[in-house]
Amino acid sequence: MNVDAVAVDRSHSTGVLPLGHLIALTGPYGVYEHARGETPRIEHGYCTDDAARVLAVIARERVPRGFAASARLRYLTNLALSFLEQAVAPDGAVRNRMSADGAWTDAPSIGDWWGRAVCGLGSAVRHSPDPGIRARALRVFLRAARRSSPDVRASAFAAIGAADILEALPGTVAARALLTDSLRRIPRPHGMDQSWPEQRLRYANGALCEALIAGGQALQQPGMIDTGLMMLQTLLRLETRPSGVMSFVGAGGRDRSDSERSGDQQPIEPATIAEACMRAAAITRDEKWSRAALRTWAWFTGENDAGIAMFDPETGAGYDGLEPGGRNENRGAESTLAALSAYQCARYARGART
Repeated sequence: MNVDAVAVDRSHSTGVLPLGHLIALTGPYGVYEHARGETPRIEHGYCTDDAARVLAVIARERVPRGFAASARLRYLTNLALSFLEQAVAPDGAVRNRMSADGAWTDAPSIGDWWGRAVCGLGSAVRHSPDPGIRARALRVFLRAARRSSPDVRASAFAAIGAADILEALPGTVAARALLTDSLRRIPRPHGMDQSWPEQRLRYANGALCEALIAGGQALQQPGMIDTGLMMLQTLLRLETRPSGVMSFVGAGGRDRSDSERSGDQQPIEPATIAEACMRAAAITRDEKWSRAALRTWAWFTGENDAGIAMFDPETGAGYDGLEPGGRNENRGAESTLAALSAYQCARYARGART
């Protein structure tokens, strides 16, 4: 077993997520978006996407009070939630970018970051052990739920968050309405067609699968769950080489029928697939989804096209992209949070199989 696998086993037994690099990226208002190497690029400021990811990842952690990590988790949770409280406008639209000195630099809108915000807030309502955090997150969610987005991925992220709200609070009318509306925008294969429902594989493809799986569970629609599981199986097939090594769509996307992988594979893709597998495993209790989550995690530990680790188990840093023959040495917030999320999924998968 390599050092990365040992780290996952140790984390599963102690409940401690490696947060050193995430803390190093943290400024007075949130988590700095970019880094040069391991050093935060303060001049680029913060974004809502990353605050939402922080909230989603940290809400899933469980550390007994009194542990040093417990104070870190509380600090990160409050910082991320405060950011989202400011980002969501009264009409539900969301600002995305904040300068290093705390000034918003864009107008509220309903792009990916709106969906990400809804997703992070839903995770906090469902998973946070702190009733105060859950209440605050619900208030902001209800504000964001006044809007919806025509974008497929923004809708997928929002559906995941709304489904989490309904799992925690089944009578939440706004969450049910948002979930139903968002799910209508998720493309699906026709009948038993097992091709990917979009002409091109884009990014965060696993979120489409997870939205259907989580949404079907929340709305008690088994057929929707089955569709999401079939899409997830298709996605795993399309992003696995004949050797069994996971090889993900590059930043530019690719046609679903193109067998050639492009370079610059982004950590967000395996992270969303691992999250979808974790959701599938929790709902179906089928061990094959736990195995799939572990195969996806293996991409981060070096079982990839370049044979190089995309995660530092000591600091919790994730590398920004897998390039032909190597990796991007920058360790920004998105890649770090994607790696930490996939790490959590691997921990869950190992626990589910013991």
